[in-house]
Amino acid sequence: MASQQKPSNAFKFADLKKRLFFLLGALVVFRIGAHIPVPGVDAVALAKLYESAGSGILGMLNMFSGGSLERFSIFAIGIMPYISASIIIQLASEIIPSLKALKKEGEVGRKIITKYTRYATVLLAVFQSLGVATFVFQQNIVVANKFEFYTSTVICLVTGTMFLMWLGEQITERGIGNGISLIITAGISASIPSGIMQLWTLVNNASMHMLTAISIVLGTLLLVYVVVYFESAQRKIPVHYAKRQFGGLGHTQNTHMPFKLNMAGVIPPIFASSIILFPSTLLSWFGSGNTESWLHQIAGWLQHGKPIYIILFAATIVFFCYFYTALVFSPKEMAENLKKSGAFVPSIRPGEKTSKYLEGVVLRLTLFGALYITVICLIPELLTTVFNIPFYLGGTSLLIMVVVTMDFHTQVNSYRMAQQYESLTMYRDMKSLTRK
Repeated sequence: MASQQKPSNAFKFADLKKRLFFLLGALVVFRIGAHIPVPGVDAVALAKLYESAGSGILGMLNMFSGGSLERFSIFAIGIMPYISASIIIQLASEIIPSLKALKKEGEVGRKIITKYTRYATVLLAVFQSLGVATFVFQQNIVVANKFEFYTSTVICLVTGTMFLMWLGEQITERGIGNGISLIITAGISASIPSGIMQLWTLVNNASMHMLTAISIVLGTLLLVYVVVYFESAQRKIPVHYAKRQFGGLGHTQNTHMPFKLNMAGVIPPIFASSIILFPSTLLSWFGSGNTESWLHQIAGWLQHGKPIYIILFAATIVFFCYFYTALVFSPKEMAENLKKSGAFVPSIRPGEKTSKYLEGVVLRLTLFGALYITVICLIPELLTTVFNIPFYLGGTSLLIMVVVTMDFHTQVNSYRMAQQYESLTMYRDMKSLTRK
């Protein structure tokens, strides 16, 4: 028996280790690509430019790209065009009848929608790379001629975005977790050491009081605790199954349906950031040559800490919380499934009444979840303005890191349990064969 159990233990987590190593290798490739620069730019002048304007939109873009924008690498625009394209296609699939019909065609329809998302990603990446090239060229830090610089920049940045999109899909398929979310989290994590060093430098230079720095660190840890607490919160709705006869005795099975407070996860802040960043970044780039232009003024209104930015950011988060929850949850379909399986919610009639009840519960949860996400995302933005912190400190990045890490931990544990179950099943089959 011991000889039969050893192979099972030896290979029980082989597939899990393979997936984890693939994920690690993919993230290493991402970090290597973040250090490959686009040709034709003076690196020293670029570093000075970012240092003078790295606490606003540029800082947030740099955070999402894992420091690629600061180095003007091939991943400078990161995965944001893909996220923006996903938003556009998902919104269009709720409005355009042909796309709405594709969503109901299962795997075939999903592949077609994915193809449309990729095409939209290419278009947005080309448009955004042209904006980046225009902004950089206007700063007089380019050492190549205009045509060569624009051509090489567009090719490198679009290729980098498409490679990240492909890499994220490979992580989702061959690794563990959502590839796009993990790439964004890896980029955010890469900026933590430099943020700590900047904070330490400010304290040493007497530019910031030690108590202020300690307050920032403790406040960040407190926000992490709050995020973990609310992400673990659930509303459990009791479900009873109709009595069934087993050997002449009636048997009732009772269970519950868990509903998370934040059903949309990190999608709303990511979508909201993308929606606001894309136009504000383009406005600031195209209006940077003339500080008196209306483009430059609008871009100034959309800077971090400005009232218009805060209002738009909060409203967009709330909208996408409801929108994404409506996409992933259908109370009517869930009520029908409960009715078909002979289950019911106590004191609620099956069918339409159950559907309305579940819809009301989800709407209330979404309201509190949207308020929670909005507060978490805006508190660091306000603190950055109050304490005049010269580097980017965002609640969106904190929320993404904590939620994705919790989701990754859950998926690893689920995969381990599945592997243990398969191992026990294999051992039982081998034992039965040996007895025969």
